Amino acid sequence: MRTDRMRVALAAVALAALGVPALAGCGGDGSGSDVPRTATGTLEQLARQAECEPNISTDAEELRQANCATEDGTYVLATFATDRGLREWINEANDYGGSYLVGRKWVAVGDEKVVTALRGRLGGAVETTSPHHAGSGGGGGSEEGHSGHH
Repeated sequence: MRTDRMRVALAAVALAALGVPALAGCGGDGSGSDVPRTATGTLEQLARQAECEPNISTDAEELRQANCATEDGTYVLATFATDRGLREWINEANDYGGSYLVGRKWVAVGDEKVVTALRGRLGGAVETTSPHHAGSGGGGGSEEGHSGHH
């Protein structure tokens, strides 16, 4: 599973390059009144619905990832072959903190303002986390196989 960790690290580097800050707080979907049904489809279909011309950076069987820019800002859009792959990616990415718009087999990662705006086009649920190294203890769920901190 070393390649999975490498992909998460690459995604974190891509986010840092885009200037995406780590956000504190807990996830929540806000009180959105006109949130559409959660979108489904390929990376290109989701990008079209989000009004983005995707710049594909990873094109693998289990993960496809693209950088996107819209009038709302920049973000990373990724699709996964399985729901489990998505959840494993999010669990690893949570160590870096951030704001995620999560759908079935896809995630958009960016600034909270961008993710909130995307939710108006793609639906989904917003998950916001602070970096794992911020000092607070575990946040529920199983962390089987999780090694300690340095």
